[in-house]
Amino acid sequence: MDADDQGAALRWRGRGTHSKDKYAGRNNVLRDDRRRNPLHYDAVLAARSPFGELIVQGGVTSGLLNAVVAEDLPGPGTVFLGVEWRFLKAVAVGEEITASVEVVTVRDDKPICTLATTVRNAGGEVCLSGSAVTYTVPLTERKAD
Repeated sequence: MDADDQGAALRWRGRGTHSKDKYAGRNNVLRDDRRRNPLHYDAVLAARSPFGELIVQGGVTSGLLNAVVAEDLPGPGTVFLGVEWRFLKAVAVGEEITASVEVVTVRDDKPICTLATTVRNAGGEVCLSGSAVTYTVPLTERKAD
């Protein structure tokens, strides 16, 4: 993960790759056998599609943003109140992606932030773009019993 502090803006980036084996495991957890999308598991059909290969489910792509938000910026205790994301380019299985989060606003009265969110592929193309509103629960260490 890379931290980037430029002026007043707070930014954070995280990287991830979904290998075929790693993705197959996630796809099996996420699938509904009655409604499986062959673009995510049928290599022959996916090769004949406009994408030309297997693509990662959008929820897996946006999952990297979930990790950045919950672990790094804003950080532990943070939950999403709402998101508005546009999926602009498919992510191929095995493709490296980078999620970026930038704090746009922070409310004065509550720990609520508005974030600009982006996921790019290794070529720098935007795959997902949008915004999120988060709430950060103040965490306190648990007292020893």
